[in-house]
Amino acid sequence: MSGIYIHIPFCKQACHYCDFHFSTSMKKKDEMVLALAKEITVRKNEFENEIVETIYFGGGTPSVLSNEEINFLISEVYKNYNVVENPEITLEANPDDLSAERIFELSKSPINRLSIGIQSFYEEDLKMMNRAHNSAEAIKCLQEATKYFDNISLDLIYGIPGLTDEMWKKNIETALSFGIPHISSYALTVEPKTALSKLIQTGKIAEPQDEVASNHFMILVDMLQKNGFIHYELSNFGKENYFSKNNSAYWLGKKYIGIGPSAHSYDGVKRGWNIANNSLYLKAIQNNELPIETEVLTISDRYNEYIMTGLRTIWGVSLDRIENEFGAEYLKYLLEQSQKFLNDDLLFIENNILKPTPKGKFLTDGIASDLFYLNLED
Repeated sequence: MSGIYIHIPFCKQACHYCDFHFSTSMKKKDEMVLALAKEITVRKNEFENEIVETIYFGGGTPSVLSNEEINFLISEVYKNYNVVENPEITLEANPDDLSAERIFELSKSPINRLSIGIQSFYEEDLKMMNRAHNSAEAIKCLQEATKYFDNISLDLIYGIPGLTDEMWKKNIETALSFGIPHISSYALTVEPKTALSKLIQTGKIAEPQDEVASNHFMILVDMLQKNGFIHYELSNFGKENYFSKNNSAYWLGKKYIGIGPSAHSYDGVKRGWNIANNSLYLKAIQNNELPIETEVLTISDRYNEYIMTGLRTIWGVSLDRIENEFGAEYLKYLLEQSQKFLNDDLLFIENNILKPTPKGKFLTDGIASDLFYLNLED
C-alpha cells in the first residue's frame, strides 16, 4: 500500500513559529491547483504497480482551497491511480475555515478525516503564535465537526512561554471533552529565520524552556493514556483503529508520492523533494518538467532513518531486522551505542525490539542521533 501527499502552499497569514513552505498571497492559487493536477497525472507511472491507501492534503493550509478544488484534485488521483476501496483521505484545516456550512459540505465530499490545527484554546497563546483563528472559533468548529466526522485529529502545542502546567491540563481536558479520537501534540520549537526566533532575540517573547516542555509532555502522555489513547508515535496519540494511516506509512517505510512545491517523495530506494518555490514550481510544471531533486539512499542512510522512525513509534527497532537488512556490523554498533541508554533506563530491549522507556520518550530524537552510523563505507 502507498500514499499520495498533496502540499497546498498557501496560508492566510504566517504563524510565528512555522518554517514550512507557503505563501500568504493567493494570486496563483487557481494556477497552482491546475499544476498540482498535472503533476498528479504526470507521475502516475511511479505507482503503476501500487495501490493507494491514503490521500493527504497538507500545507500550508489546505482548507484555503474550495471544496470544488479539493474534489477536483481527489478525482485526478482516482483517474490516474489504483485506489483502495475505502482510502483514508485527510484534510488539514484551520478553525477559521471550518464554518458549519463548510463542515457539512466537506462531510458530503470524499474527505473522511479532518486534522484541525487548534494549537491552543487560550487567546493569549493564539495571539502570540499569530494564529488566524481565535479561541471561540476553535470551540465552535469542533462542536460542528464532531456532528459530521467520526475520524478527527487535532493539533496542540506545549512548552509555550507562560503556559502553566494547570493551563496545559485544561487544554488537554478541553480537547478530550469533544471525544476526539486522535491528538497530535508538539513542543513549541524555535526554528531559524522564523518570526518567533526574531521575537525571542529582541526580548519580546520569552524563550521556551526544555524543562517546561518536558513536564508538559509527561502530563500529556499520562492524561491521554488514562483516557484510552495509545501513544503510538512520539507526537501522536490515537484511540484503537484511529491511528493516522498516512503518517504510520511514513514511519513504517512505505512508498509515497509528494505532489506540490516542497513536497517529498520516497520509493523505498531513493528520496525526492520538489523545489520550495511556487513560481519556479509552476514554471517547471507548465514546461512539462518535474522540479524534483532526488538522492539514492545509502545503506547507512536507510539504517539511520529506521533508527529515527523506529524509536519514535510503538513498533520500536527490530534487532532481527537490523541484522538481516543491514548486517552484523550495524547490529554490533547499535548494541554498543545503546548500552549507555540501556544503563540509564532510557532504552530497553523486549522480544528483541529496542524501544525507549517512558523516561526516554521525550529524549527520543537526541538518543536516535547518538545511534546513527555515520562512518560506514556504502
